[in-house]
Amino acid sequence: MKYAVVVLSLLVLVPLPSLRADFEAPVPVRMVAPDFPSEMRRQGISGIVMVNCQIDSEGHVQDPKVVKASNEAFSDPAVKAVKQWKFKPAHRDGEAVAVRVTIPMKFSLDD
Repeated sequence: MKYAVVVLSLLVLVPLPSLRADFEAPVPVRMVAPDFPSEMRRQGISGIVMVNCQIDSEGHVQDPKVVKASNEAFSDPAVKAVKQWKFKPAHRDGEAVAVRVTIPMKFSLDD
């Protein structure tokens, strides 16, 4: 049985004044897929994990934390994967800035 991990989208959490035309959200340039837990795969269980983290001004992931998970078995693989991601950092007024984002990761089984 094949499986897939899908990153739905980045939810950028920034103050409202930052949502002006001079703000650019971070963009992932290297994404690492999490390992699908073998027990969940064997049982045919899919899930979703929301990982909140800070993307620093150099595009590195800092302080990833699970804020919601449909099944706790998916939490650790999601965090381990996000720690390996790299981003083009967010920019405000032409300067690289740190921002908090929430990354939803969907673990699904393909037939």
